[in-house]
Amino acid sequence: MTDIDMTGGIVDVDDVDFDKPGEECGVLGAYDVSGGDVASTIYYGLFALQHRGQESCGIAVSDTSGPQRRVLVKKDMGLVNETFTGDTLDALKGDIGVGHVRYSTAGSSTRENAQPLVLNYVKGTLALAHNGNLVNAPQLRRELEYTGAIFQTTIDSEVIAYHIARERLVSATVEEAVGRAMDKLKGAYSLVIMSPRKLIGARDPFGFRPLCIGKRDSVWLLASESCALDTVGAKFVRDVMPGEIVTITPDGISSDTSHALPHEKEARCVFEYIYFARPDSYIDGMSVYDSRMLAGKYLAIDSPVDADLVVGVPESGNVAALGYSLESGIPYGTAFVKNTYVGRTFIKPKQKSRETSVGVKLNPIREAVEGKRIIMIEDSIVRGTTSDRTVRMLREAGAKEVHMRVASPPFLWSCYFGTDVPARTQLLAYNRSIEEIRQAIGSDSLAYLRLERLSEIVRGLGICTGCFTGKYPIDPPDEDIRGDFDA
Repeated sequence: MTDIDMTGGIVDVDDVDFDKPGEECGVLGAYDVSGGDVASTIYYGLFALQHRGQESCGIAVSDTSGPQRRVLVKKDMGLVNETFTGDTLDALKGDIGVGHVRYSTAGSSTRENAQPLVLNYVKGTLALAHNGNLVNAPQLRRELEYTGAIFQTTIDSEVIAYHIARERLVSATVEEAVGRAMDKLKGAYSLVIMSPRKLIGARDPFGFRPLCIGKRDSVWLLASESCALDTVGAKFVRDVMPGEIVTITPDGISSDTSHALPHEKEARCVFEYIYFARPDSYIDGMSVYDSRMLAGKYLAIDSPVDADLVVGVPESGNVAALGYSLESGIPYGTAFVKNTYVGRTFIKPKQKSRETSVGVKLNPIREAVEGKRIIMIEDSIVRGTTSDRTVRMLREAGAKEVHMRVASPPFLWSCYFGTDVPARTQLLAYNRSIEEIRQAIGSDSLAYLRLERLSEIVRGLGICTGCFTGKYPIDPPDEDIRGDFDA
């Protein structure tokens, strides 16, 4: 393995969207079967997936016609455009590769935990990028440690990589090894794996995390979201189905669906549709944009209120706000200007208050709201630490009334499958009535999306609602390694 320019880092990063569920990770793989370099394609694809993680990123590539153990990798803390330069990408020569953007939900935010992970073992090399969380990672890690494994990271992705490598020793092919490892894995995982001659994608049987296939000329791609395919000019081929393993070689795609569950047991993370995914993406045939439009529509039907203007909290509340407006007939408008130079995270000298963070990111437009009754649409409320401030911003800008509508049900339970919904005691809705929540955020009225509407906004796809109901498709872990958010 050759390491290229792996220096730098970011410190004192504070999350502006503290009152949001943490983003997922994003994975992307590319294989040019005609032999062209893929690093720049992976770079632009990761750029399109940047919303899924801003802590670290990386690209690993190899040449399928070159030495089998030569993998070039560049990964570091920070954003995609901060980590990679033109010279860096030029140095990453290879026709097959995988990339990753990370938001940590298990394991600390350090450079050692950046992905892709690259292993050298007796059968060659393995590079892996993972989105999701395993609920049995501690047990699997101990099993490996007691047989001599030495871990370099604290993430469950390394557990997956080790198990695939070990299974490869007794498997005829790497895809068979992936399948044998999947027999041991419990939890959420979408994987993109590079072996010396194959690109492999795998999705857990419940389908918690998305993964899709695309093609551009001779380049095959695997990506967390279809928007990444659009960005690199690729055509969407299809989704990787829950429980499916796909293997890409110069001969095309082969599929193994032996791990698939009956459709009624599938449990996609509904927050991909509500918040995580970009609105221009499609996940398992469902438009994310349409899902958010439907959420706004159902809020207008179930929780109407007389008002002068419907606005969204940028950016994730905007589409649901438009849906509410179209259903209710109340005009849609813009109440906030978002500072486009502030991403979902930014560096704050001296760790100023989170109230300052909100002011840096959003500013109300007085001319739009003054003297008006406002319906403000949020995608979710987790801790409530920013909702009260956005309500107060509108009031200070002259709004006569502020009515909050939330495009998801109340968060009542933690998540163990790759979303950093925190401990129940940190959730605003925990042990509080809707009226008590309304008083806490200071709005004139408050309503959430009804629980039964969740299935409707995804047109009946199987979804996980554990963070709202406490009913999980897999038993929660006995020990929690998700990170320090769950204090």
